[in-house]
Amino acid sequence: MPQTTPFAAKFPQNPYGGGHTRYKPVEESYSGLRYHDNNLVSGSLEALIQHLVPTVDYSPDRSYIFTFLLSSRLFLHPFELMSRVCYLCVEHHRVGDPQIDKKRIRDIAPKIVQLLTEWTETFPYDFRDERMMRSLKEMTHRLAFGDELSRRAMQRLIQRLLRKLTILGQYEESLVTSSTAVTASVSAASAGEKPSALKAKQHVRREECILNVCDDPFILAQQLTHIEMERLSYIGPEEFVQAFVQKRPADNHKSFFSKRRVSNLEAYVEWFNRLSYLVATEICLPVKKKHRARVLEFFIDVARECFNIGNFNSLMAIITGMNMSPVSRLKKTWGKVNTDKFEILEHQMDPSNNFYSYRTALRGATQRSATAHTTREKIVIPFFSLFIKDIYFLNEGCANRLPNGHINFEKFWELAKQVSEFLAWRQVICPFERDRKTLQYLISVSVFTDDELQLASYESEGPENNLERDTRRSLRSSLSRM
Repeated sequence: MPQTTPFAAKFPQNPYGGGHTRYKPVEESYSGLRYHDNNLVSGSLEALIQHLVPTVDYSPDRSYIFTFLLSSRLFLHPFELMSRVCYLCVEHHRVGDPQIDKKRIRDIAPKIVQLLTEWTETFPYDFRDERMMRSLKEMTHRLAFGDELSRRAMQRLIQRLLRKLTILGQYEESLVTSSTAVTASVSAASAGEKPSALKAKQHVRREECILNVCDDPFILAQQLTHIEMERLSYIGPEEFVQAFVQKRPADNHKSFFSKRRVSNLEAYVEWFNRLSYLVATEICLPVKKKHRARVLEFFIDVARECFNIGNFNSLMAIITGMNMSPVSRLKKTWGKVNTDKFEILEHQMDPSNNFYSYRTALRGATQRSATAHTTREKIVIPFFSLFIKDIYFLNEGCANRLPNGHINFEKFWELAKQVSEFLAWRQVICPFERDRKTLQYLISVSVFTDDELQLASYESEGPENNLERDTRRSLRSSLSRM
């Protein structure tokens, strides 16, 4: 039988290259699976599940395991897949003779362990479902019937999985705690502190200015990279396809998909928004024009250092913050800043031509990472919102099933290729020294809301017309009542 694409030469370019309309590929069929040039392109769900399950003479390669486990949740729950896999691995091979059954299980056990290792290591969140854990433990018991070494390997696998789930749970709890603390701080400030801050800013938060915490652009870029890489590391690959899953009417509060107490992907997007608002707040806050200009120049330098590191997400968040209306209207402040460096950065992240300049820079960073000699050179942090959008349009642009009912596996090869690249990026360990004071500031300091930013901007550089005067008056009135 033709083999599937090897895992990382990994996911080579799609052999069709968008040429479906020009010719019909010659395909070969094997037990419900269709191949083109030795690449699996489609198959029935049952045939694809069969292809996942090892036998005495066959082991699925890593690329197929990853691709199918990633995409299968679009068609059935992970626990349903687990049930079928367990049956096919063990029960399907039983003949009723204890000695023969024991030998068969012993022969296939190492391959089953390898399959479940791939599953638990790459998609640990699947096993928050108690039904998944129950199946995993039952499989351990069944493997013990034929092979003591595999039983021990399964026990180690479960121990590693439980440790990983504990760490993931602690991280999610920290996100909830951090979010609650920031919300409480904002609420308290809204009750009395911030309106006065906007009326008499010279008396407020001077000790909390970013420059008083960290005045080195390189160090701040490093600390931003710490935050980015930590949050990236906790995003499960399944989260990229989870949004495409339609909940079934029969699903209830115990369903697998409701087990996710916090979406780490959503939390990461929220971090981008927080950083943008933090940048805008820090620029609008100082009373004196020269201080605002200094903060503005500082963040331009930070953005440049982020670009040099390969931290494109922080780079775009900083640019977004500086382009927010309350900041962009500060003409006198911008007049004291050399904007040449900022314009270069803006060009790198220019959205025209589908972010052509950024995509070129990202390819360069990816190539640098692939041949890196140091950990720092391996860092690639993509502009995450665009990365998600690319996956979304890949999903929307191709059908999940073909007219003959087959699953369009060619589409899922491409999806897995993109997500596997993300997995390579998230595995890099941040090499920079941690500055706890700066990290704490970036994560927890309160930031202005849209209205507070707008009012701070008007207090820094007064309204230019009657409309802006009316807006400032309205903002003062509404914020003073909060």
